[in-house]
Amino acid sequence: MSNRILYIVGTPIGNLDDMTTRATKILAGVDVVLCEDTRVTKKVLDRIGSKAQTRPLHQHSTDLEIKKTFNSIYNSVAYVSDAGTPGISDPGGKITEIALQEGFEVVGIPGVSAVTMALSISAFPADKFTFLGFPPHKKGRNKYFEQLSMLDHTIALYESKHRILKTLDELPQERPITVGRELTKMHEITYRGLPADVKKEIEESSAKGEFVIVVAPKKWKA
Repeated sequence: MSNRILYIVGTPIGNLDDMTTRATKILAGVDVVLCEDTRVTKKVLDRIGSKAQTRPLHQHSTDLEIKKTFNSIYNSVAYVSDAGTPGISDPGGKITEIALQEGFEVVGIPGVSAVTMALSISAFPADKFTFLGFPPHKKGRNKYFEQLSMLDHTIALYESKHRILKTLDELPQERPITVGRELTKMHEITYRGLPADVKKEIEESSAKGEFVIVVAPKKWKA
């Protein structure tokens, strides 16, 4: 077993009170915290009283840059995303892969994930589901929604404020959805109904924030 460890640490998706005791201890004790945005992570570290050094590693970091990080003098390293559990729609998978190649043991420190939270409150069955991340902006978008509509079971995806209304138009209109907006934050709200109904509600309230969409299985009945 390696004496060099990479901790993959789940952090809150909005409400800092969701930080776990174990994650707090890890982030206070490692040599360095690797993160997508040091400014975002500093807010978390300040909240828990950690003085840990931070270093950015994100989707634009090259494999060589990541390798150089793991070839440094660090023996205990944590990786956090801007929010939630690393590796879910962020570069955490690549970072973990390279850490293993460089001889690090990888240990997961579980925490919040927006997709699992949304599934838990959706009222749809989640014993089988497909997570599709963010829809493509342009290239491949039509194919994305064609494939989505073919899936029979529960589906989860993310969307931003810039494309939420467009995405609601492109979802299968006959399948009910649950949409979480700004989950765990002050202005959290959950919308339920058919896509057209949810779109109308969002238009009448606000499209600001981050969204998680859960699509019911085909032939689903409450």
